Amino acid sequence: MRSVVIAVVGGKKSGKTTAIEILIKKLAERGYKIAAIKHIPEPNFTIDQEGKDTWKYAQAGATKIIGVSAHEILTIEKTDFKEELLAEILRKCRKNDVVFMEGFKDLIARNKSIFKIVVLNSERQAAEDLNVYEPILALTGPYHLETSGKRPDYVDILKSPDQLADLVEKLIPRRAAT
Repeated sequence: MRSVVIAVVGGKKSGKTTAIEILIKKLAERGYKIAAIKHIPEPNFTIDQEGKDTWKYAQAGATKIIGVSAHEILTIEKTDFKEELLAEILRKCRKNDVVFMEGFKDLIARNKSIFKIVVLNSERQAAEDLNVYEPILALTGPYHLETSGKRPDYVDILKSPDQLADLVEKLIPRRAAT
């Protein structure tokens, strides 16, 4: 199965996470399986906690640690992120109908095979992002940009979430809905 991959891009604090949350909720309600990938650029960030068993396993040399609880499975893979790892990460999401990505700004900008939803929070950001990202599925966010002809539609995610979810749904292969 081939997942539809959509990157939600925009400036810091523009509303990217909110847009993804809303889209996940709307599409999950429609029966789609959703994956979300979040790039965390802080160089020393770790999901693992010092002193926990999983941390101890990694310190001892394990490169893959899997934690299992009653309702979750957590996989920690110790690696240095390189661009080619993105394809491997996306393969892990292949059983999902839609994969939303947040982050990976430069990598996403160069990838013309991934649709983008651009979340705008200023006129300056709109001018920059419209020249960097393509293909753009839609524009959204607190900065309302009037669109015409050549530009993708502006959809207010807070006022018209179903309209944006409809645009995403049109990209999903028909057999995916349950």
